[in-house]
Amino acid sequence: VFSNNDEGLINKKLPKELLLRLWSHLKPVEQNPLQEGRVVENISKRCGGFLRKLSLRGCIGVGDSSLKTFAQNCRNIEHLNLNGCTKITDSTCYSLSRFCSKLKHLDLTSCVSITNSSLKGIRNTQSSEHFGVSETFLTVPLEQEVGDSGYRGLSPLNCLWAAKLRAGPKASVGWTAHVWLCFLFSSEGCRHLEYLNLSWCDQITKDGIEALVRGCRGLRALLLRGCTQLEDEALKHIQNYCHELVSLNLQSCSRVTDEGVVQICRGCHRLQALCLSGCGNLTDASLTALALNCPRLQILEAARCSHLTDAGFTLLARNCHDLEKMDLEECILITDSTLIQLSIHCPKLQALSLSHCELITDDGILHLSNSPCGHERLRVLELDNCLLITDVALEHLENCRGLERLELYDCQQVTRAGIKRMRAQLPHVKVHAYFAPVTPPTAVGGSGQRLCRCCVIL
Repeated sequence: VFSNNDEGLINKKLPKELLLRLWSHLKPVEQNPLQEGRVVENISKRCGGFLRKLSLRGCIGVGDSSLKTFAQNCRNIEHLNLNGCTKITDSTCYSLSRFCSKLKHLDLTSCVSITNSSLKGIRNTQSSEHFGVSETFLTVPLEQEVGDSGYRGLSPLNCLWAAKLRAGPKASVGWTAHVWLCFLFSSEGCRHLEYLNLSWCDQITKDGIEALVRGCRGLRALLLRGCTQLEDEALKHIQNYCHELVSLNLQSCSRVTDEGVVQICRGCHRLQALCLSGCGNLTDASLTALALNCPRLQILEAARCSHLTDAGFTLLARNCHDLEKMDLEECILITDSTLIQLSIHCPKLQALSLSHCELITDDGILHLSNSPCGHERLRVLELDNCLLITDVALEHLENCRGLERLELYDCQQVTRAGIKRMRAQLPHVKVHAYFAPVTPPTAVGGSGQRLCRCCVIL
């Protein structure tokens, strides 16, 4: 239901004539990660103080030396993405902390070597916040590596505000930067940090989070997916210091319980997006806390939270009327009652995942499709493995004129004919379904084992 498009904006922001002139200076050569460091150095020398935004996502050849040169030359950098730069060490962090005091946005996804000592330093830099993707920037496709000679003609890029290096599709995603953040902000304090992505940095614990939030009290978005060592005490620190928090992602933080979620809700009343998917210990107490403390909530992801029930979602729906997207996959205890409450109280609902919610029936879909959100807002509905759903539900969904995508995998009572009838009324909707091939009957008097069609093909 929830996905992010990381699209380069170069084709949207620059006229074709300028694009052609830019690409004429690029000399593609055979891909070689060892060249990536020199690419960064050359861009930093030619763009210098004009460079505001740089993504080195997946550039596994970029190391400390290149980034030291980059930091010295590009002191106005505001948005930096180093996801997948596996050669990064503490030396790079020191360089950035010393020279890049205007850094505003950090994405450190999959920096698996980042530790608590890294986070203890993040509060000691001048300025860091989430910066919108509104600037013009150059995309350099490293699927075809660019050598030094190709960049000698890039001096006109001084007029650009950002450069973006994207690695090829086969690039590694791992990171090694043992105390990256410890030195990164060792000078004046990262007091204005608004966006930080630490997803899959699984060495982070409550001590690191405490050090981070004490110094970065203006955090608005904190992504902690896969930080499996985090417990409720880490969330207590967030509650105490991050009162401006709008978005929090705790996906697969399996040690988090209701106590931690309750603390977050009591301290972060402005919360609009919360991901709790994979936090299997949560109960309706968490939903109650959200309902009573976070009325601005728009996005809730609670996939695989199998202890949540209709009672919790009823209270949530009655208090959080701005809900737009909900992922309730494998919330196996919910019934049509939850859909009735969402239909009545959540008129802005646009995307809803009910996959593997096996107690949902056609009657629940009827209420959803006849509601204001069904008529006007609903765009995505996922019903995979909802075994009680039949073609009758598809007839009800014909009222959802804005529906764009419908997932029906393994809905065994839904037929091809039912889908065809619905698509006749909603020709624009994309329906994803699967129908197993029919096994041929055994021939009378035949000998040997017969195989179904798919096995014969294999």
